Amino acid sequence: MNGLDTLSKQRLEKLEAVKQEGIDPYPNTFPVNATVRDIRKQFGEMTPEQLENVTDRFVLAGRLMSIRDFGKAAFFHIQDRTGRLQAFIQKKTAGDGFSYLKKLDIGDFVGIKGKPFRTKTNELTVLVEDLQLLSKSLQPLPEKWHGLTDVETRYRQRYLDLIMNPVTRSVFEKRSAIIQTIRNFLLARDFLEVETPMMQPVAGGASARPFKTHHNALGLDLYLRIAPELYLKRLVIGGMERVFEINRNFRNEGISTQHNPEFTMLEFYQAYATYEDLMTLTEEMIGHVVQALVGGFAVEYQGQKVDFTPPWRRMTLRESLRTVGGFDDEFLRDPAKIRDFLEAREVQVNGKEGLGKLHTGIFEVEVESKLIQPTFIINYPLEVSPLSRRRSEDPTEVERFELFIVGREIANAFSELNDPVDQRERFLRQLEERKGDEENPPELDEDYVRALEYGMPPTGGEGIGIDRLVMILTDCPSIRDVILFPLLRPEKRGSE
Repeated sequence: MNGLDTLSKQRLEKLEAVKQEGIDPYPNTFPVNATVRDIRKQFGEMTPEQLENVTDRFVLAGRLMSIRDFGKAAFFHIQDRTGRLQAFIQKKTAGDGFSYLKKLDIGDFVGIKGKPFRTKTNELTVLVEDLQLLSKSLQPLPEKWHGLTDVETRYRQRYLDLIMNPVTRSVFEKRSAIIQTIRNFLLARDFLEVETPMMQPVAGGASARPFKTHHNALGLDLYLRIAPELYLKRLVIGGMERVFEINRNFRNEGISTQHNPEFTMLEFYQAYATYEDLMTLTEEMIGHVVQALVGGFAVEYQGQKVDFTPPWRRMTLRESLRTVGGFDDEFLRDPAKIRDFLEAREVQVNGKEGLGKLHTGIFEVEVESKLIQPTFIINYPLEVSPLSRRRSEDPTEVERFELFIVGREIANAFSELNDPVDQRERFLRQLEERKGDEENPPELDEDYVRALEYGMPPTGGEGIGIDRLVMILTDCPSIRDVILFPLLRPEKRGSE
């Protein structure tokens, strides 16, 4: 092993000493019959006198997190997936097991057998009758009083973060609970969970730069999906009227506190539903998740109270530019002024944008960050919504909404475009705009248009960013805090 410091070398020497005594330092023959949670649940309310009458013996296992050695007796803590528990071992009752403790280090996995009791300080503790090494740790854990605080190390060595920081473990336990609650909510409403391809011959369903790969046997270039949308809608066409997928998407774009190249989305489609129906469903679903998580409708995010009590505010994109952004109608009708405004804020424009695209640009720069409470922004411009149904009241707009919470886009939804002729024309216009893009050459998804020609029922579809939702509900400032292994630059080693 290279680069081991003094402590690690000492542990390696202990490992060899254990082997010399004929002890297997990595056995796999220690059946466990209880967890820390089990012990606390069963005996946490018992008095010392009641615990004296307990005759059952329990077998637990976990990581050794502390040792206090008093010569002929010692206290130590073990930590399993459910929590941390104190154990007490003494020479007169544990025999060889006590001498075994001298061979252990903080971080080792151990198995213990014993019965519960209370110490003089009334702490629930296991009186150890047998102790066994289950896995030798060769690297010392971070210093116990300061834990693991370096952010870069926490992301890069998530396993250490999970060992040392209970808050981190709690975030990912909550993440799992949030996803499961969403899944159960949709299943209870007759949605079918499905899986669609992650490698696709045409990158579609969203506007983003894809990751490209190649299938050798077929001699075929493929793209990691930027969205599952077009495949899920194929399923609606096929008669699966309510479908959802909790999926991984990949976008070859920047990394920030809100963006990771690999991220998790919930995407679902419901036949015979409009975008207005989906707004109601979204309020119910996210409200249900919040209640399940915190027992009410309010959470605190980075010092701001966020109230999920329905109904949530709804306003058109144009209205938001006036009421939240403070722009007057004269300015909003002048493309030249808007382009100058955006260029001054380092937003790229090419002079070909219509008012709809320019309005969307203003919204992203000046309005989005101010939408703290849950807010539906509705009726987007047609030119930025190639897959959405036109509004009959105003054909320059579509039946689309985006949900914003604490200045972040959390969901995007619309009444789906199911006119194949209109869809083909919009795809062609979109491809014309992307001409000359060598990294992401424009290509029309002919099979999707063909599927539409067989007929798709009126349908509402929505995508919700799971990572961003989890950030808000767990009070995490960065998307890296809610992704177990976020993408990072390669670690520099040695003299690099």
